[in-house]
Amino acid sequence: MKIDEIPYVKTGYFSKLMCDYLEEKNNLIPFYNRFPSIENFEAQIKEKQNNFSVSNRVVLSDALQKQYSRVDISTYTQDNITLLKNENTFTIVTGHQLNLFTGPLYFLYKIISTINLAKELKNKHPDYDFVPVYWMATEDHDFDEINYFNLNGKKIQWNKEASGGVGRLNTEGLDILSETLSAELGGSQNAEFLKDLFKKAYLNNDNLTDATRYLANELFKEYGLVIVDGDDTSLKQLLIPFVKLDLLEEKSFKTVTQSIEKLNDLPENYAIQVNPREINYFYLIDGVRERIIEKDGMFFINDTTLKFSKEEMLTELEQHPERFSPNVVCRPLYQEVILPNLCYIGGGGELAYWLELKAYFEAVNITFPMLLLRNSALIVKEKQQEKLEKLDLKIEHLFLKQNTFINKKIREISNIDIDFKDQKEHLQNQFKGLYVLAEQTDKSFLGAVKAQEVKQLKGLDALEKRLLKAQKRKLKDHVIRITEIQNELFPNQSLQERQANFSEFYLEYGEELIPALVANLKPLSKNFKVITF
Repeated sequence: MKIDEIPYVKTGYFSKLMCDYLEEKNNLIPFYNRFPSIENFEAQIKEKQNNFSVSNRVVLSDALQKQYSRVDISTYTQDNITLLKNENTFTIVTGHQLNLFTGPLYFLYKIISTINLAKELKNKHPDYDFVPVYWMATEDHDFDEINYFNLNGKKIQWNKEASGGVGRLNTEGLDILSETLSAELGGSQNAEFLKDLFKKAYLNNDNLTDATRYLANELFKEYGLVIVDGDDTSLKQLLIPFVKLDLLEEKSFKTVTQSIEKLNDLPENYAIQVNPREINYFYLIDGVRERIIEKDGMFFINDTTLKFSKEEMLTELEQHPERFSPNVVCRPLYQEVILPNLCYIGGGGELAYWLELKAYFEAVNITFPMLLLRNSALIVKEKQQEKLEKLDLKIEHLFLKQNTFINKKIREISNIDIDFKDQKEHLQNQFKGLYVLAEQTDKSFLGAVKAQEVKQLKGLDALEKRLLKAQKRKLKDHVIRITEIQNELFPNQSLQERQANFSEFYLEYGEELIPALVANLKPLSKNFKVITF
């Protein structure tokens, strides 16, 4: 196995906001608590320990025991659930939607990042315990985002009418999808494992929450992963005071809006990931997850006939907290209220909206977690590596946009010089003399000289492009080969991890896949990994 690395900033696939965050630019310091370096965790531990109650730990551990009551739990995971009652135990968390059969490959990278960071912290701080946690986004209602996965370039999709929180959806109809998957996987030993895993997860469980818990547990139970379902009445009890602040004072709206204004004032023009609403909670019952809207002292449930007076709304909250579902702005707070968490691990888009939330956490006196960009990786198969070597391609070239990539390689392998850099420089030097001459004779000619220079430089650009195009035609076979390998490794000209499903690689490497990733992904690294099996 060979490991190569490329800094995130040089991949071209990460936002300026994330690159600046990784470089710890001063302008972003006000928007996070501590940067996730191994040295900074000691202070984070102390802060969270002093701001997290034992009673919350008991509620959490008891809720998890119930959630796992029908799951074949490993001793390691059971021990971790029990440890959560201990004041010296903390969590490392990642969250993800309930994507069908894990969805994109980076599902694995997220969870492995949490597992490895928990191990690293235990080595650094042996007097404490650290539990890796996967937070299932069971209350999300964006079914179209999770109802498919890609295998060998084919979209395997669950066609179903759906509404409300996706975790409550029944799994009817997935038997048909199981047959489609079986046909695509083939008959190898690894394929049989995947078929069996899908069937046991989705055909033996009644809803998507239980199916996803089973799936993630089977893949990661040996590593002590603890899976949390926030759609839980006892856990929602702990959220009641914070929901009240949103309903009565628009607390999250006011503080997050101020943070966004401060981000907008920065000269870097960072893109804002999410914008808060006046109330950042949904009303959640079976088949319905709709926004709560306040108007003239009454609370309305969007697109329904439901409405409540202020007193009725507060009574509903006290009696049925499970019906109040936080949106993307308040879900992070819910997580940090119920978990003794030190660090949230997510993708660039997730961390971008977390950076809007620190002031809100401070306003409600909840410790803001450290924010860590999850591991990213490109898996290169042996045959693909052989192609790269034959084509004399370097890994960093593959991260270029396709047209730039092709042009670069054509210039490298062409038997004629297609780069007119020297000619342009020579031309510019000649015009320097003409500028001096115009200055000495008639300054009104300076504009004409400039126009002529621009015209001739454009002419050289046009000639260079025509020559490059001609060489592309001449070297057509080579262009096809280098384009094919880039398309294999960057499907749809996107990162592999955002397109391919883990099953494609499990077919190839079987039970070696996850241990190999665990062994080679380093959560605190600032580099993109290229793993050649």
